[in-house]
Amino acid sequence: MPTILFGLLLFQVPAVLGMDAFSKSLRLSLLVLIFVGTFMVPSLLIYYLYRSGYVKSLLLTSLADRRLPYFLIGIVYLFVAYLFAFQMQLISTLAPEVGIMIGSMAVSILFVGIISLSWQISAHTVGIGGVVGLIACIMIKFGITDLFFPLLLLVLLTGLVASARLQLNAHTPAQISAGLALGLSISLFTVFWFM
Repeated sequence: MPTILFGLLLFQVPAVLGMDAFSKSLRLSLLVLIFVGTFMVPSLLIYYLYRSGYVKSLLLTSLADRRLPYFLIGIVYLFVAYLFAFQMQLISTLAPEVGIMIGSMAVSILFVGIISLSWQISAHTVGIGGVVGLIACIMIKFGITDLFFPLLLLVLLTGLVASARLQLNAHTPAQISAGLALGLSISLFTVFWFM
């Protein structure tokens, strides 16, 4: 989800992030860094936990399997947000929103970890709800219409993800709705308070 979000922002409306002066190859390099930090490292971490026997399934279907991975992934996201916000001087100066948005994703994942101590909220809808919320709030706050069709596609994708989770009996409607509400509310708070 972060790769989709930043792909849209970096290549559809780079001015929102203050990245319009940068070449496409530099923006692509930034997107690759985001992909590695928010997808590759967490994926390898979950695989390591599976191979080590800390989780029984790569699908993280039980509450016991979900707790440790979500807390560790939240910490990874916090570290990535820290790198973008404080260690990469060019990005932190020109595009502090990158670190802020990744930080909000870390908060979302940590909330999923906390909620997973007793209930199985849908992390899929938290993620896609966060992306939809960030795009929609950015459109509203900055008056950007260039993201209308991507937002429309993301809303359709949200419906497909929620339907798939129901079809697979992975979650109840309440778990899916709670995930969507959590993702949307954290993204709304992030854009209107920090960007």
